[in-house]
Amino acid sequence: MTHQRRSGTYQAFLVGILSLNFGILFFDRNALNFLMPWVQPDLHLSDTQVGMLSSGLSLTWAIAGFLVGRISDKLGSRKPVVVAATVAFCLCSFVSGVSSSFLMLLGARLLMGAAEGGVMPVSHSIIAAEVDEDKRGLAMGIGQNLGSNVLGSAAAPLVLIPVAIAFSWREAFFMAAAPGLISAAIIWFFVQEPPKDDAHGADTPRATLREAFADRNVQLCGIISVLLVSYLVCCWAFMPLYLTNDRQFDPDTTKWLMATLGISAGIGSFAVAALSDRIGRKPSIVGFSLLGVILPLGAMFFTGSSWVLAAIFFVGWGLNGVFPLFMATIPSESVDPRLTASLTGIVMGIGEVLGGVLSPFAAGMLSDVYGRSAVMWMMLILTILAAIVGMGLRETAPRVVARRRAAVGATATA
Repeated sequence: MTHQRRSGTYQAFLVGILSLNFGILFFDRNALNFLMPWVQPDLHLSDTQVGMLSSGLSLTWAIAGFLVGRISDKLGSRKPVVVAATVAFCLCSFVSGVSSSFLMLLGARLLMGAAEGGVMPVSHSIIAAEVDEDKRGLAMGIGQNLGSNVLGSAAAPLVLIPVAIAFSWREAFFMAAAPGLISAAIIWFFVQEPPKDDAHGADTPRATLREAFADRNVQLCGIISVLLVSYLVCCWAFMPLYLTNDRQFDPDTTKWLMATLGISAGIGSFAVAALSDRIGRKPSIVGFSLLGVILPLGAMFFTGSSWVLAAIFFVGWGLNGVFPLFMATIPSESVDPRLTASLTGIVMGIGEVLGGVLSPFAAGMLSDVYGRSAVMWMMLILTILAAIVGMGLRETAPRVVARRRAAVGATATA
């Protein structure tokens, strides 16, 4: 027996606070990328080691995402998982700030990935249980992308780079650790645990993970996750270095160009998701993936105004809006929605292991041998491949599927 969904006001608050919380975590996660121009010379890191720091966090993120999501689905306990992981993540950010060597910083990043990995899958399962079906795509898009990009991509460079210039990169890490404790407290006191009967649907048989992963959509979403997570992680890890050291932009210009990515993804978090509710998941993924080619091309070849380059970055980074679609929305609409946390953890985990772990390590080695422009070409190839794979998806958006069924029914009765 399913429970009566709570009010629209509560649903909006729930999505908002989970989005804010994930944004704070992404602020911490991305801090190292934006501070790398100061961290790298201070700790004497090679580009290969820069890639390894990103790879290590992605590895533990992936492992935690699968394990925590699976445990959460089995136990039906969600809120305590999100709160505990948020607090642990903030502590890891503080440890990053006191690191004095590559190994110490790597250890902090490994622990940080383990803490954050379970947050998004569990958050998506809460949203799936509490938010009305016809707003699912929009809600999941906001939950995963709005806060993470407004705070983690847009605000982070604007805040952290000036702090690093005025004080040091260590103080920037210390500052990044505090807000998560506040969001954890808000979630603990004001977010309600979804009832177990709604989350687990005890009145109908549950699909197994084996059955779920046999679905073509889930498999293709896993492949897209590998490709586009690789694109994002390589951009985060190497774009600040490329803009500062290869294109010779000053730190102020670099911070605004990187902030543009966050603004783009923040808008895309609801615009792309809402668009996919209307036109479909498949065309959204294909179209916005192809749009992503202009970002690395602009970074390499555009020599005009930095304002125009910022516009190129803004448009190209619109592909970020499709992440909730292939990580959570399409899998949950393709198979048993009660497996949302598990499936999100699996798809996200596959992307983080094969994309987030291997790609920055490979990109770092390519950069050391061929220069950082090799990373830009790698990003371009990845987003084209994602669009090609997306063409094989089966449409799942409820409105689009309903329209198609109505059209078929009208034709059959004509």
